[in-house]
Order: sequence, then structure tokens, then C-alpha cells
Amino acid sequence: MATRQKLRAEKNKQEKDRRPRAVAKNLGVSPSKVRVVLNIIRGRDYTEAVAILKNMPNVGAEYSVKVLESAGANAENNLGMNKANLYVAEAYADGAATLKRFQPVSKGRAHSIKKRTSHITIVLDEKKA
Repeated sequence: MATRQKLRAEKNKQEKDRRPRAVAKNLGVSPSKVRVVLNIIRGRDYTEAVAILKNMPNVGAEYSVKVLESAGANAENNLGMNKANLYVAEAYADGAATLKRFQPVSKGRAHSIKKRTSHITIVLDEKKA
């Protein structure tokens, strides 16, 4: 059985995605607000995407630009890629833990409030010549 585990580990290592990525977890913004921003930058050049995000008023853009710059730094420092040749291959926001709070209302009742959090993942890739 140990032989099969070693073979599976080797296979996973060979098939591992080598593209630069960055992930930010448990951010205090709803995933739906972040998805609006990520849909705009998906498929664009790295420098163009950073410029767009820095000039957007959306709250999701503030978090997204940090994740995008982190992915660019990972590409440059860890994989030796040039930022000018990168584009946003994948960008998505997933839901994280939801904080449940209650708002008191009349007659001793309470309405629930869901404070949603999100995970943002951005994957970059090199442009094909």
C-alpha cells in the first residue's frame, strides 16, 4: 500500500499547476461584491488589471488589488516570470464562514443578520507568443 501512495504522490507532483497564484482567506466582504470586480479583470493583462482595480470605487477592488499584486510578486520572485508578460487566467471568489448576528426588533423578536466573508483566488499565466 505504501508503494501506491508514493506513486500517487509522484503523479500529483508532476500534474501540479505551476502557474503563479495568490489566495486571501476570510475577508470581511461578501463574495457577491467581489465577483462583480473579478468579472471585469478576468482575462486582462496584469498591468491593465492593476490599473483598473486601483481606480474602482468598489469595496471588493481594495481586496482584489492586494491579491493580484501578491500573485504578481509570487510570479516574479518564486518563478522568475516578468510581470509584463502576465495576464489574469483565473479569478474567483468563494464564500467563507458566515457570521450570524441578531438585530432586536419589536415585541421581543429578533431578525437574523448574516455577515458574509469570502476567499479570493487569482491565478496568473504567461501570454502565448
